[in-house]
Amino acid sequence: QVQLVESGGGLVQAGGSLRLSCVASGRILSINTMGWHRQAPGKQGDLVAVINSAGIPTYADSVKGRFTISRDNAKNTVVLQMNSLKPEDTAVYYCNAEAQSVSSYGWNDYWGQGTQVTVSS
Repeated sequence: QVQLVESGGGLVQAGGSLRLSCVASGRILSINTMGWHRQAPGKQGDLVAVINSAGIPTYADSVKGRFTISRDNAKNTVVLQMNSLKPEDTAVYYCNAEAQSVSSYGWNDYWGQGTQVTVSS
């Protein structure tokens, strides 16, 4: 199995910055994409940003120019740097990875437990 553990959420004023980190651990054979999704209360979950194994990122339109995703393949880590935060960025942020593990067949999606980001106006 693969475990994802997020850190770095919290409360920040509008215009501020936060940095989210996620570390994948377990009996990992390979990781393809890693990314971040978010879900605000009463709303459907949305993709925030993903990055493939070659380091090529994709962003939701709502965060382009403000958020930066990066990864360290050697450390199985993905980081989301969030700048110029807005109240509408308030949500629980979930780390996601598509990975192969020793104990599972093929590629599977794994999720972290989520970390709360609250942006006050």
